Amino acid sequence: MAGLVCRSFDAADETRPFEDGKGRLDLLVTDGGPVGRAVFEPGWRWSEHVKPIVGTDSCQAAHTGYVVSGRMKIVMDDGESVELGPGDFMSVAPGHDAWVLGDEPCVALDWTGFGEYARSGG
Repeated sequence: MAGLVCRSFDAADETRPFEDGKGRLDLLVTDGGPVGRAVFEPGWRWSEHVKPIVGTDSCQAAHTGYVVSGRMKIVMDDGESVELGPGDFMSVAPGHDAWVLGDEPCVALDWTGFGEYARSGG
């Protein structure tokens, strides 16, 4: 492992677009595991823009992350919900839907759930 690493999401190892141009996931592969930056455009909803890619009824990724900008609502399969905004930390179990609130993109960083996110069969 390198003693010091500096990487840019603008030069990601992989970029995965969401359906209908509603955003993307930029992924960095690191010695500690994948780290992702997602840009969710206004109008993005998991059940509309990622579900067709992965084929599950709800998002089955666990997320540990941080909202950089914009707002998002997450609703668990059991109905529990939360609204997230800039500066909020999140820990989300598998089994949820989510969507952007308002007319600003929601940018989020995630260091546990984006390795297989928005990948066919993942």
